[in-house]
Amino acid sequence: MIQRSDKRASSPARRARKRTRDPEASRRALIDAAAALFNSTGYYGTDSNRIAVAAGYTPGTFYTHFEDKREIFLEVYRLWLEEEIAAVAAVLDSDEPSKRVRLARVVLEHHRKWRTFRASLRALYATDPVVREARLAQRRRQIEVTLERQRRHGRQARAELISAMLIVEALADSIADGDVEALGVREADMFRILTENI
Repeated sequence: MIQRSDKRASSPARRARKRTRDPEASRRALIDAAAALFNSTGYYGTDSNRIAVAAGYTPGTFYTHFEDKREIFLEVYRLWLEEEIAAVAAVLDSDEPSKRVRLARVVLEHHRKWRTFRASLRALYATDPVVREARLAQRRRQIEVTLERQRRHGRQARAELISAMLIVEALADSIADGDVEALGVREADMFRILTENI
């Protein structure tokens, strides 16, 4: 997904873009616009009308494809996770000698790229039961994919895997959000700890 600045997404030139009658292309354009807006202004900083206009459609087009803003947010999250799983798998399947360091970089950069989106995800997880269940379902999927990969290599038990996953996620978010340096710890030092936990 291509990130666009909020100004560009709502410019007249953007709205005048030639629309397509292909429902899948329309849906994809809405998802891309939503991803860019959620990642620049957050979940509460946007609405379905802004998403539709940023994608080059009228507000009614949004409701042809999605019930509400939460539904498209969850679709962006699903695609975000697929992108992260694919990026991690590419590192694990590579012949790179320092996979742990590369894996830590991939995870951290993914969290950095989606910093504002992830902040919205964390906030909604705490307050919205539908988002909470969707995130737990995606985490279960992530765990199963990882366990299946590790079964082939005879590694980590489920509890250890979940523990490592939650630690890596929290560390990556803390680095990406700038909390680490704001608390007086060098990013390089925390990155080393992140790498050790992968």
